Amino acid sequence: MKILMVCLGNICRSPLAEGIMKTKVPEGFLVDSAGTISLHEGEHPDKRAIKTAANHGIDISRQKSRPITGNDFETFDKIYCMDIDVFEDVVSKAKNETERQKVSLFLEALDHKNAEVPDPYWGDMNDFEKVFQLLEQGCAKISNQILK
Repeated sequence: MKILMVCLGNICRSPLAEGIMKTKVPEGFLVDSAGTISLHEGEHPDKRAIKTAANHGIDISRQKSRPITGNDFETFDKIYCMDIDVFEDVVSKAKNETERQKVSLFLEALDHKNAEVPDPYWGDMNDFEKVFQLLEQGCAKISNQILK
């Protein structure tokens, strides 16, 4: 199974989701993250995201931001988007219905229809912790569904 987590800049939410999901799936699974913009391409995650993950024993410090590509639709089985704008942007890049079917909103796993993972970028460490907890719940549910 190959899973891609996607947010806007790939420096806050999706790197956290990638790090969390890697702790929930067995070896052999591929988990990665990307953004819909290339503004932060090549950069490490936001220092607050790194610190929040580290507070939970997860090291995301070596991840590097990258934009989503057309190849990602071929590589990944599931593509989880953090908010509706990201979802719409990712779906617009899909070449066909098969690729579109791979894309979903992350919080749909928790039965939150059209709910968005809030972007903590403009917030403080508290906001990053809240996002971590939400991503933790979502990753646990997604991994349980996948591993059934």
